[in-house]
Amino acid sequence: MSEFFLEILSEEIPARMQAKAANDLKRLAESGLKEAGLTFDSVKTFVTPRRLILVADGLPDRQPDIREERKGPKADAPEKAIAGFLNSVGLSRDQVEERANPKGNVLFAVIEKDGSATAEILPNLVSDSLDDLGWPKSMRWAPADMTWVRPLRGLTAIFDGSVLDFDLQLGASDEIGHVVIEASAEAAGHRFHAPDDFAVADFSAYQKKMRAAHVMIDAGERRALIETRANELAAAEGLALIDDPALLDEVTGLVEWPVPLIGSIDPQFLGLPPEVLRTSMRSHQKYFSLQDKDGKFADRFILVANIDAKDGGKAIVAGNERVLRARLADAKFFWDQDRKKSLASRTPALEKMVFHAKLGTLAQKVDRVAALAAEIAGVTGADTCHAEAAARLAKADLVTGLVGEFPDLQGVIGRYYALADGENKDVAQAIADHYSPQGPNDACPSVPVSVALALADKIDTLVGFFAIDEKPTGSKDPFALRRAALGIIRLIVENGVRLRLGDILDKADALHGATSTDPDWNHDTAPVIDFIAERLKSHMRGQGARHDLIAAVFALTGEDDLVRLLARVEALRVFLEGEDGANLLVAYKRAANIVRIEEKKDSATYEGAANPDLLEEKQETALHTVLLKAEENVGKSIAEEKFVGAMTALAVLRLPVDAFFDHVTVNCDDQKIRRNRLLLLSQIRSALDSVADFSQIEG
Repeated sequence: MSEFFLEILSEEIPARMQAKAANDLKRLAESGLKEAGLTFDSVKTFVTPRRLILVADGLPDRQPDIREERKGPKADAPEKAIAGFLNSVGLSRDQVEERANPKGNVLFAVIEKDGSATAEILPNLVSDSLDDLGWPKSMRWAPADMTWVRPLRGLTAIFDGSVLDFDLQLGASDEIGHVVIEASAEAAGHRFHAPDDFAVADFSAYQKKMRAAHVMIDAGERRALIETRANELAAAEGLALIDDPALLDEVTGLVEWPVPLIGSIDPQFLGLPPEVLRTSMRSHQKYFSLQDKDGKFADRFILVANIDAKDGGKAIVAGNERVLRARLADAKFFWDQDRKKSLASRTPALEKMVFHAKLGTLAQKVDRVAALAAEIAGVTGADTCHAEAAARLAKADLVTGLVGEFPDLQGVIGRYYALADGENKDVAQAIADHYSPQGPNDACPSVPVSVALALADKIDTLVGFFAIDEKPTGSKDPFALRRAALGIIRLIVENGVRLRLGDILDKADALHGATSTDPDWNHDTAPVIDFIAERLKSHMRGQGARHDLIAAVFALTGEDDLVRLLARVEALRVFLEGEDGANLLVAYKRAANIVRIEEKKDSATYEGAANPDLLEEKQETALHTVLLKAEENVGKSIAEEKFVGAMTALAVLRLPVDAFFDHVTVNCDDQKIRRNRLLLLSQIRSALDSVADFSQIEG
């Protein structure tokens, strides 16, 4: 069994594309090997900023030989049929066999094909894999016809110790002729430390020589080294690294030989908000931020160099500190200039900023959100004036210089400017919080004013884009409406907000109509409720809840108070997990099926109360009595929002229902009695459906 090793050397691959490229190459190689009939023990891939590496172990030297028998027509079949068969198998008449059959001799073709050498198969397999390797963005470099994420520089391909007869045809031009990158047994190390080619015989030798040439091919090893060394540097200064897994992943993809170093922030910039400092260092320079033992932002940072400098990195640190000073000088300029004007004085500029061509300006959105926030404030426990004031100021920082420089800080910067203007602290916090939560793992606001404003902003967005038919489709959601819906759900559920969604969505649509140029603006917001319901099912399913129970509560009651809905769902779940609930569900489905079948057969509807004077059997009389009491208790419990009590009231139906089905014949000869018993079954259905639509419950 042999090893195949491949390295594709290129210019720097963007960090965000590296992991997927390695996984895709592994998948394509495994698929190609299986399709070629080549077994293997393992296929592994590695990626660095400059190289994509694959190693396949345990490959056979050849494909297995193939022997295939193919049955044809009868030996005395028409010549045309026989000729077609011979043509399909590529054999002549004397090369096929005749075999006896009870119905006459039949032609059989025995096709034997020798397996090809693995070394002959691999070039096409590699070529196909590289062609099928999709990049989010790719480029063509003159005179190449081939596209790749970045220009290719080298190709190392070795099978069983020998160079694979393989090359990449890049293209041709009249000036320089045909351009080809031929496979070789040579590789190059680190761009600066070891740029010269060196020979490799196999993957093991390649790994050792690469490390000696200042290249760590394993991304996991590079990541661990960066994290460990960064923590050590921070600890030596009495500081701690601020956790940032995404930045750690990105930096891992930027270096082949990571060397973490520590630098200092110029004291003149420490008056800037920590978020500005961190964003400037993180987004522009890929630096890690540090904090002291009290959690305060520290005046140091960690950078990761890609070379092992002879001076221990002093010049690298000094150069990075100089670049950071320039970055932060710009930020400080905007910070100082912005504070010369109050946040409120900037709001007129929103009249010139379009939110969406069909939904008006940002100033119009602010008007709508302010009205909605004031409406919602009552149910979140927020001060109405504070909620409206926060809405009026929430978008004002979009016209500041600092947010123009750091768009990710919108809202955050508004909070600082609002506090500097002397605004109420809850108002200022709401400005920072109103974009949140922006995902399932983002912190959810809990301050009442923040909750009111965040809900109003998201509801306005969701209703508006649904009204202009800009709904999410498949994987496309350009306006992040799924995220907005999830944000609405989390704000309501996690804060226990008792909000009638239908009413507030209608209010939002009416506010859109007031600012729209469309005189006939008036939309049904039911699709928005349905959309939120689907997101709720998905969200709760991720937390282990049953989506069918959510659907059952939604479907029957039209429930749009999410807090009450989930309380019903939980009570229903507990009930159905018990023996009484499980058996009653079976009885419900039996009763509902009988009624449905008989309604279809009779072309009639059986709804309403059974007549007690027509009850003959003691079991149906007992069921009727318990049903009336259960209906009364269920209705009372639901009105008082005691959903566990409603389920307990339903549980008493189990034994009478069982007894009814055991002893009473529904479809008796007396049509009056039959109809009355169908009405009794219909009452069972109605009693359970007053809690949830049991027909939507699985099992």
